[in-house]
Amino acid sequence: FFYSRSQVLAKEAPVARTFRLGGLVEVGSVKRDGVQVSFAVTDTAQVVPVRFQGILPDLFKEGKGVVAQGQLKNGVFEAKEVLAKHDENYMPPEAAEALKRAAEVNSKVSTSVVTEGKK
Repeated sequence: FFYSRSQVLAKEAPVARTFRLGGLVEVGSVKRDGVQVSFAVTDTAQVVPVRFQGILPDLFKEGKGVVAQGQLKNGVFEAKEVLAKHDENYMPPEAAEALKRAAEVNSKVSTSVVTEGKK
């Protein structure tokens, strides 16, 4: 199953079970220590820290789409597998839908803040 960061935060993702987390690699979040890598995945509304031990795909980049498979442990997603989009135009449908929903929520929040500020 696939979950966005917002769904994970809302506790819609399974506990102690493997699932896929998708979104964008947050710019400036990638830290490498040998084969140990930490980064953050965002759906533009929320961010989750991710840890991975292994070799990342060649197309893994900050600001680009990613799907990680693993488990959430103590607020950190422990990835066993990391998949990067395979070309300029592709994003997994689940990740694209999660980003679209988050953008809609962000738009509504921004509009309500602007509206409230005008009162």
